[in-house]
Amino acid sequence: MLTSDIIVDSCNELHKFSNYTSKCIYVKTHPDCRSKGYINYLQIFYCNLGSSPILGHTLLFLWLVVLFYLLADTASNYFCTSLEGLSNILRLSPTIAGVTLLSLGNGAPDFFASVVSFTSSNNGAVGLNSILGGAFFVSTAVLGIISILVSSNEVAVDKASFIRDVIFFLFSLFILLIIISIGKISLFGSICYLSIYFLYVCAVSATHFIYEMDKKEVESSSSSDDLVESGIPLLGYVDDTDNDSDQKSILPNQVGIGIEESEKKYKELFFGSYYLWKFLEILELPLCLPRKLTIPVVSEEQWSKPYAVISVTLAPILFAILCNTQIENVDSKSTLVAYLTSSLIGIVFGNMACVTTKSTRPPRRCLFPWLAGGFSMSVTWTYIIAEELVSLLISIGYVIGVSPSILGLTVLAWGNSLGDLIANGAMAKNGGVDGAQIAVSGCYAGPMFNMLMGLGLPLVLSAWSEYPNSYVVPKDSSLLGTILFLMVGVLWSLVVLVKKNMKLDKFLGAGLLTIYLCFLFLRLAMAIGVLN
Repeated sequence: MLTSDIIVDSCNELHKFSNYTSKCIYVKTHPDCRSKGYINYLQIFYCNLGSSPILGHTLLFLWLVVLFYLLADTASNYFCTSLEGLSNILRLSPTIAGVTLLSLGNGAPDFFASVVSFTSSNNGAVGLNSILGGAFFVSTAVLGIISILVSSNEVAVDKASFIRDVIFFLFSLFILLIIISIGKISLFGSICYLSIYFLYVCAVSATHFIYEMDKKEVESSSSSDDLVESGIPLLGYVDDTDNDSDQKSILPNQVGIGIEESEKKYKELFFGSYYLWKFLEILELPLCLPRKLTIPVVSEEQWSKPYAVISVTLAPILFAILCNTQIENVDSKSTLVAYLTSSLIGIVFGNMACVTTKSTRPPRRCLFPWLAGGFSMSVTWTYIIAEELVSLLISIGYVIGVSPSILGLTVLAWGNSLGDLIANGAMAKNGGVDGAQIAVSGCYAGPMFNMLMGLGLPLVLSAWSEYPNSYVVPKDSSLLGTILFLMVGVLWSLVVLVKKNMKLDKFLGAGLLTIYLCFLFLRLAMAIGVLN
């Protein structure tokens, strides 16, 4: 078969060819089949592993698992550590930190996957489905499981705060429904959509301020300490009896907590052998070493002066490499200048770090540059991993003949929300009344942040690139159904909780799980062609 015979207009035509040789020629000659990431998965699968499809599918699946692990581990061990330190340095109030930095920490995987899908992969439908799929999974399936777990305890959540959060959540969904229905959005419209989250932050701050004033008035006239907080922030219940402890604990990374606890249990149950665990650590070294060598960390537990010096030296170089890969048609002279400049900056930073730090403990002064650097490089690595993850999902969609949007709605959403399920479930089960309050609030925290910031920022960037024209939103007829199902789940929670005096029970949980399973069944049936 001639090469010219198989050049068609879309990579979706890949499965029209019956043998791997034709498919190999197709993916080599068609630009749309070229991965937007750093690895050309389709070419490897059809050209290098064409004679062994089982091996090819296995390797793709294993690499998918590795990328999910890297994304969660980077957010847990690097990203949220920097956010917690920045919160303490900037002296943010617990409420403001909760609705800003904690949201960003918990929603980092979804946030960056969405940004990448709009800006790098040119497949915004994956980002839209991933955000909405994750929001639906967390606000229905996770909340349903939590309700069933704590039903015997008759735990009640704060009514005023829950209704406030639900109103903002439903309003955000309604605006997104309008945007998708219209099919395009201007730069001004995208900025307005993004600003909804800042309005929410202001609302939470105002509620918290009013509560603080009322609390002081009550304390001045009464010695009772058992007050019910009326301004619980979206991201969790905040006990204001000790402000110092709040500053240290307001950023519990739910993903990180779940992963760390799970790792400890797995070590005890399955990896009791010391040598076996060491062997697994050696296997993990190629995954961890590049991040350790480029992300500055100044926590007491992870401090290492050699790593710190090397990381601040190599960080500018990695940043320059990423910038060059994102900019098209860069000449070699500009690339050389960028690398030399970043290398010079890295050498200066490395020498400064070597002189001003001690090997026994991390620096205690001038922490802001260290934390800002750690935050920047955590963002860089999260972006790199998310870009590769989205690219792999799109390639897998082409290989198995399933729309990448479906994979974004299911695989990507489940993978990024697994930490919420583990952490929120454990918190609700073992944390008492306060733990259940935090878990329930968290089921709306991450989804709302991801919808407004994870979709709002990419929409602003995309509309900016099309200005003065409007940005055409990726067309996916199933998105409207997803949003409507999501609104039904939120309304079910609102109606049932109000009717049950805000108590979590099995009826609420069973209803939420039923709604999610019905939605999942319909989407999968549509994907395989059973329903039109």
